[in-house]
Amino acid sequence: MTLAIGDTAPAFDMVTDGAGRVSLDGLKGRTVVLYFYPKADTPGCTTQGQDFSALSADFAAANAVVIGVSRDPVKKLDRFKAKHDLTIILGSDEDGTVCEAYGTWVQKQLYGREYMGVERATFLIDGQGVIHHIWRKVKVKSHAMAVIEVARTLKGM
Repeated sequence: MTLAIGDTAPAFDMVTDGAGRVSLDGLKGRTVVLYFYPKADTPGCTTQGQDFSALSADFAAANAVVIGVSRDPVKKLDRFKAKHDLTIILGSDEDGTVCEAYGTWVQKQLYGREYMGVERATFLIDGQGVIHHIWRKVKVKSHAMAVIEVARTLKGM
């Protein structure tokens, strides 16, 4: 099943950097930016984390929380966050259940080799848990700015 705008967002409950936890239930009433990235501490993923972190105040003003999701273990996320001074939440989906639920665990191809990996995608979920916007096959440049522009429209929802 492919998720679409207007669908109820699949529930999630993940461990996060800093020995925390985050769940969709725990964020009711807030806009959630759930972005999926392939691997911590790689060039595109680092840029994306830095771009979202640079806009942290803007997301907070829009009553939005940003959560980056990868299949990396928490220890790797802690190192990644500290190394690059990231201010967003990083969720660890080691078993892939969140990636599966959001349809971001996909077959990819690199240099003629096929493998399974995380698709770079972002879901904007309103305060009632409904998917308001989806970006698939995200290009990193200017993506965080595009997301904050849409998130601002949900502030009152």
